[in-house]
Amino acid sequence: MKLLDPRSQILLKTLIERYIVEGQPVGSRALSRYSGLELSPATVRNVMSDLEEKGFITSPHTSAGRIPTALGYRFFVDSLLTVQPLEQARVRELKGQLQPDQPQRLMNSASHLLSELTQFAGVVVSPRRDTVKIRQIEFISLAENRILLIIVTTAGDVQNRILITRRAYSSAELAEAASYLTEHFVGLGFDDIRARIRDELKQLRSDMSELMTAAVEAGNAAAEDSASYVLSGETNLLDVEDLSSNMARLRELFKLFEQKTGLMQLLDLSNRAHGVQIFIGDESGLSQLDGCSVVTAGYEVNGKVVGSVGVIGPTRMAYDRVIPIVDITARLLSNALSSPG
Repeated sequence: MKLLDPRSQILLKTLIERYIVEGQPVGSRALSRYSGLELSPATVRNVMSDLEEKGFITSPHTSAGRIPTALGYRFFVDSLLTVQPLEQARVRELKGQLQPDQPQRLMNSASHLLSELTQFAGVVVSPRRDTVKIRQIEFISLAENRILLIIVTTAGDVQNRILITRRAYSSAELAEAASYLTEHFVGLGFDDIRARIRDELKQLRSDMSELMTAAVEAGNAAAEDSASYVLSGETNLLDVEDLSSNMARLRELFKLFEQKTGLMQLLDLSNRAHGVQIFIGDESGLSQLDGCSVVTAGYEVNGKVVGSVGVIGPTRMAYDRVIPIVDITARLLSNALSSPG
């Protein structure tokens, strides 16, 4: 990162803060007035030219004013930003809305809160597939060849799958199979169960192996499905002038939301780092997020990072306000998911 002298830093900070608030290119007169520095407009213009040469700001058109570039925002976020913690009253309010509950309901609540508080899109990634562990398995007979498989995870989530088998199973057989799976594989993920059960099935009666195999495959699919995300408030982005002025780009952004894969990969990076992560513009590696910033933080279950929360909005966002909202939401979600019982 290029170094800037204190005067340049103050003017860059002032320019970005004014642009975030007003959304208009900032001129040298405004900078003279708001920076608190006793500099002539000519001196300010010289500093602006220097900042533009270094790639921190740019002139959007013939206007004398400048706006920040992605590089300018990055320097601002890393070196100049002062983040104020959320007021305790607001934290208590959030905590009240993120009480221990079914994990999926908690994900939905957290996503809505992020969207509501920032007026951008809020996203919560469910725990990764390799963190979905089994607490209990049950089978319930529905009809002659249809069985309801109920999977309860260690995080308290409940997954249901319907199995279609070649023959009917008695209640005693279903209870025996459920007891065997729960007893031998509690605390494991379905990838581990599938690897281990291949050998163990050989020792079981062949007429039970079909049911066991079907349960493991269905459970594996349930674990796959759980590795998804909840997105709320994406329509808020239609009201953001910086984004709505380019409908082609906005359409690409909404396509990204529908496809999920690329965004999942980006958000998954938060699971490998501590604290809040900020991706500005093309730092995300996704062309659809050009002109956007993604602010994310990982959340934990019993000390292990399993998913992430985030906000997607324009690069011209109030980072000092969004960052603490994302941070505290991740912490409160960790607390709610890690609570005993």
